[in-house]
Amino acid sequence: MYTPPFFKQDRAASLKFAEERGFGTMCAFDGKKPIASPLPFYLTYAADGTPQAAFHVARHNPLLKLASGDASWLLAVNGPDAYVSPDWYVSPDQVPTWLYQSVHLSGPVRMLSDDELAVQIDTLSDKFEIWLLPKTPWTSGKMTAGRLETLKKGIVGLVMTVDEVEGSFKLNQHKSDADYTAIANALSAGDADARQISHLMRQARPQVFANDTNMLEGSAP
Repeated sequence: MYTPPFFKQDRAASLKFAEERGFGTMCAFDGKKPIASPLPFYLTYAADGTPQAAFHVARHNPLLKLASGDASWLLAVNGPDAYVSPDWYVSPDQVPTWLYQSVHLSGPVRMLSDDELAVQIDTLSDKFEIWLLPKTPWTSGKMTAGRLETLKKGIVGLVMTVDEVEGSFKLNQHKSDADYTAIANALSAGDADARQISHLMRQARPQVFANDTNMLEGSAP
């Protein structure tokens, strides 16, 4: 992934972002064309600290034929994104751009055993059911054994051994304080993604907004 130095994230921050998102697009190359599927996942770590992305696909998914453990796959994990109009800058002669968060994980993929798949199903559902608290979490134990086993036959568990971690958070870090605050303020009036980008910008450079607030208060009659 092309990442200018201003936007590059370290390994720990990139893995944290991917784990918190838990959803991405898995991509592989079949020798003629790329194959991709959007899917949920979770991260675990091997004894030596190597990250592993666990997920599953439908048994008829063409990705499955490529899970030999030889070729490297790519898991693209994206966060909020937002368009920026040149009209919002304080400085003249700006151009349109797009702000975003993105992490790419890559490495070989292997199939899981049936026992490993059972653990994966429960771990994956546990991860996302927590998001819905205080709702009582759903567990596979609520299903009849026969029904669960039938559904399990339709999927195959997979795990990626993550060899490379790339992170790019483009939040206008290279812009002046005046332009930075102007864009963050403009995005705060946009849609959900734009507001989230604005929030991230404020978190990244809080002192700029504190000073801006103080100036406004100091100028009040």
